[in-house]
Amino acid sequence: MIWNWEYAADILPVLLEHFVRYSLVATLLGSVLAAVLGLVFAIVRYVRVPVLAPLTTGFIEFVRSTPLLVQLFFLFYVLPGFGITMSPLVTGVLALGVHYACYYAEVYRAGIDGVPKGQWEATTALSIPARYTWQNIVLPQALRRVLPALGNYAVSMFKETPFLALITVPELVQTASSLGSRNFRYIEPFTIAGLIFLLASYPTALALRKMENRLGQ
Repeated sequence: MIWNWEYAADILPVLLEHFVRYSLVATLLGSVLAAVLGLVFAIVRYVRVPVLAPLTTGFIEFVRSTPLLVQLFFLFYVLPGFGITMSPLVTGVLALGVHYACYYAEVYRAGIDGVPKGQWEATTALSIPARYTWQNIVLPQALRRVLPALGNYAVSMFKETPFLALITVPELVQTASSLGSRNFRYIEPFTIAGLIFLLASYPTALALRKMENRLGQ
């Protein structure tokens, strides 16, 4: 099979459109959900909120020990049986966000643990309110340390968006497959899809590595 530049030029806009509308949107919204939910999980566990802390720990271990695909299918196929129905894209964002929130929580916890104990003791000695301590002393330092790790997980999430095709989300790889089946040509759509993933994730990985080196200095 010989590469057809004319066909490649015809399908490129379609692939880019589905990349932006589905793959990129699912990654961005999933990352926001994971960042917020992961931080809540980390704080609940760190301050050992009664009842919630052990429940959160159990939930994190459960999610981290089961495949993303199982969680995705559970949300999409099982929840409607309980009257909870969501669109495929919303289901995908929720699955990615909750799955990665459990990994983000561990990263946040490592960052919080990295705050010197002397600062905790000083805030206690000065009777500084807990909310002020978290907002202005602990979290700014912890987040600065964990930003590269959070970014790496966001890149991993981006590379797992093709799983969403299994619940009928027309993301980039699903679109490449459909175009290939429709025209009986697979080399162009899958090559372009791979290049789009490469061009989106590799510069991000390099930027994160540079940030990690700078923060480590």
